[in-house]
Amino acid sequence: MNQKQVIRMTRHLPRRSVLASLVAVPAAAVLLSACSDSSGTAQAQTPASSSSAALPQARGTVDMAKLLQEGSLPEKVLGNADAPVTIVEYASMTCGHCANFHRNTLPTIKEKYVDTGKARLILREFPFDPRAEAGFMLARCAEDKYFAMVDVLFQQHSTWVQAENARDALLQLARLAGFSQESFEACLTNQKLLDDVRAVRLRGADEFGVDATPTFFINGNKYSGALSVDEMSAIIDSML
Repeated sequence: MNQKQVIRMTRHLPRRSVLASLVAVPAAAVLLSACSDSSGTAQAQTPASSSSAALPQARGTVDMAKLLQEGSLPEKVLGNADAPVTIVEYASMTCGHCANFHRNTLPTIKEKYVDTGKARLILREFPFDPRAEAGFMLARCAEDKYFAMVDVLFQQHSTWVQAENARDALLQLARLAGFSQESFEACLTNQKLLDDVRAVRLRGADEFGVDATPTFFINGNKYSGALSVDEMSAIIDSML
């Protein structure tokens, strides 16, 4: 099964079947679709090895006022609203490049720029498969623990993304965040939440040309791929 077939299969699953599809969709199919849509492959970037990376070239720009208009779900934000640099990240929970960014790059960027008031990060959902949808839905249901849940899911990425039965794997992780089996199932059968998560993805694709994850818009400039600490630092520093 090629990548286009995998994504076509996951894209057209019945809307009410996300919980069941955590078992039904093979892990191999998820891994093929996790970081790209049917139009191409994810544009991953090799992390910079030097301490002073060259400034990455933007792949276009978008209107910041339009980008910052709130969509179907409330924004999830790290940092101060008045920070001079705004990073909007579109990610998929099953994307290995996204997991790499959140594990290896974001902690340093948060310490250097977000915690010091120089930048803020807005995370938006861009799931390519039902497992990614489920991960984001659980994070949303965790409410004020959204980023903590996202962090756990990225830290334990292989545990649930590669599991043949992702439902059980996700339930175990969700229990650590305070979910019961009842609240877990209620979250993953919440049709409005699923529709809203999908609407965030659709808007990102239709209005801003997102077609791979992670995709970053940094003060309106578009960058695709898991930027390293040095690469993202170079971009942010150029805007301060």
